[in-house]
Amino acid sequence: MFAGRYRPVGHGRACQTRGVTESAVGSDVAGPRRRIAYQGEPGANSHLVCQQAYPDWEPVACASFEDAFAAVEGGDADLAMIPIDNSIAGRVADIHHFLPTSDLHIVGERFLRIQFSLMALPEASIDSLRTVHSHVHALGQCRGVIRELGLTPVVAGDTAGAAREVSESGDLTQAAIAPPLAAEIYGLQVLREEIEDEDHNTTRFVVLSRDFEQATAGEGPVVTTFIFNVRNLPAALYKALGGFATNGVNMTKLESYMVGGHFTATQFLAEVDGHPDDPGVRNALEELAFFTTEVKVLGVYAADAFRDG
Repeated sequence: MFAGRYRPVGHGRACQTRGVTESAVGSDVAGPRRRIAYQGEPGANSHLVCQQAYPDWEPVACASFEDAFAAVEGGDADLAMIPIDNSIAGRVADIHHFLPTSDLHIVGERFLRIQFSLMALPEASIDSLRTVHSHVHALGQCRGVIRELGLTPVVAGDTAGAAREVSESGDLTQAAIAPPLAAEIYGLQVLREEIEDEDHNTTRFVVLSRDFEQATAGEGPVVTTFIFNVRNLPAALYKALGGFATNGVNMTKLESYMVGGHFTATQFLAEVDGHPDDPGVRNALEELAFFTTEVKVLGVYAADAFRDG
């Protein structure tokens, strides 16, 4: 699908700009091709999960998470695919701060098993390599092969961006650690496959939309994501969460962070199994409201099948 070395349309811009003509999905019958924004350069894991989940949509590369949010809020993209958690690195902190203040809603989730490859120019070999370039997290997750080959790690802003830079460098001593898709896009050869240290490395992504599209109750497993601020009272959090226990609701996520730099104002991001129309979840949310200053539901969406694995 991607032949030769590729320079991303959006390189040097906040997000890719829409082309003059629509591609194969076409504007002649079906209307303009729908677009999904992601953070990173073409070939990043976020790009890959967009292709897998929305194969007929146009992926829109954005320089930052903030730009991806803005693309959807401003109507330049219909959805955004945003990483929120990783099984090794933990939460993606920036997203937890963007979600409460944005006007976007979670309408889905996807899980991606992260796979990294060691790639270099077609003329390079393992013996010619001296440095390896990638995002700091990817370098940390592939320490074994870096140590084995005696390479010097060089931090880049993005895994796919590192692949592009190696492709443009013409330097046979440079390698990149990036998803396999990046090698295809930027005309690099893969020298080692699946080089990550842990085989359970998985990232969870959430799909964001301007519209609040709530999953239908009773049609399969549902996740409800919400934020709340507890009152500054003794045992307020204990009392706020008590309703979920007494109503038999399974809470799968609880993350805290400060609001406005105040040590006494703590906001929580939580997720539970179930739909707000389910009696247990409805009762628990009603009890939660007694001990909080704000409760905001960010999304009610179908649980990804990965959760059953």
